[in-house]
Amino acid sequence: MTISAAGYRDLANRDVLACAVVTVAAKLPMSMTPLTMVFLTRELSGGYVLAASLTAVYVLGEVLGAGLFGLLLDPTRMRGQLSAGLVVGAAAFTTLALTTNVTVLVIAAFVAGAGPSTTPGGLRAMLLGLVPDALVPKAMGFDAMITQVVWAVAPALVTVLALGVDHRAPVVVSVSLIVVAAWLVFILPRGHVTSRSGTAKVRVVASAWPIYLVSAAALTQLAVAELVLPALLEHRGIGIGWTGPLLTGFAACSALGAVLYGLRPWPGTFRTQGLVLLVVTATCVGAVALFPNLPGIAGALLAAGLFQSGVLVTRSLALRERLPVGAHAAGFSMMYAVTGAGYGLTAVVIAWALEVGSPIWAVLGGVAVTLALTAVSAAAERRQPR
Repeated sequence: MTISAAGYRDLANRDVLACAVVTVAAKLPMSMTPLTMVFLTRELSGGYVLAASLTAVYVLGEVLGAGLFGLLLDPTRMRGQLSAGLVVGAAAFTTLALTTNVTVLVIAAFVAGAGPSTTPGGLRAMLLGLVPDALVPKAMGFDAMITQVVWAVAPALVTVLALGVDHRAPVVVSVSLIVVAAWLVFILPRGHVTSRSGTAKVRVVASAWPIYLVSAAALTQLAVAELVLPALLEHRGIGIGWTGPLLTGFAACSALGAVLYGLRPWPGTFRTQGLVLLVVTATCVGAVALFPNLPGIAGALLAAGLFQSGVLVTRSLALRERLPVGAHAAGFSMMYAVTGAGYGLTAVVIAWALEVGSPIWAVLGGVAVTLALTAVSAAAERRQPR
């Protein structure tokens, strides 16, 4: 595998930067949603329980929407399809801010998740169509960096808006960003992906299931880090207030790791790199449970973030190799759906583990699940034709 050593400056052109702007405008509302639900419903009957339920419904909408609508993405009409989905999402978010009826809130949360669900996969496919093959790894690293930065910024932005302005302010900002993204998507140029026609057949997209499994395993680690960390800190006698800074550091290291991955070529295929990095990430997350003090926990968590970003990049690169051009958008959307499902299922397992055992066992159980998924994926990759 030969990759040009061209630097990130080669990505600094108008087309790629325009795609980055649209990506931020589209992804920031998605990353703001969980905390936005909390501020929207905390004064309603049900409070935090209702917020958690609406977030779960939102994620379900994302998973089903990405999996089903992703197969309908037509490379020749993708910009219009993505824009339509974003507009539907903007209408659903607006409904969330205007009603207190629980039934309407549930329906709106589901539509808010399903409408724009194909946007991440579609935009990633469009980005790939804007760069030459030699710059694809750097472009994917750049895309992963944007995602991690957005997820790091979103909680603080929602908190400032909800507490400093109004509890509906995060929704207003989210709707505004979604509408801007729906408009700006039409300024994106037609790269080679969007100029080719092709049908994303279910059989073709499903053939990459071992790669989707790696994606689910990677999000399992993220779920463990985010959901168990508060309980683990409390179990170790460490102030729970460290949760926010540690998770922010985790996201920042993930952004840094994505950039570092794209700086140079690495040995092995993308699929091999992803499996190795996933095992390393799982080892780091497992170490989080074993360290008894804050410096050890922080060091292991930051290292996990650094390596996890490599998994996020290599899975996209491996999927690009595995599927034909016309199925890239559908494949990326399917991967998005599977990762969301993996995160949700892991959350259920973690909740059960915390109820019957200690946070340490919850972390180690999550690591065991990751390693099992990795082993299954690796075995399937060896049996599939190249």
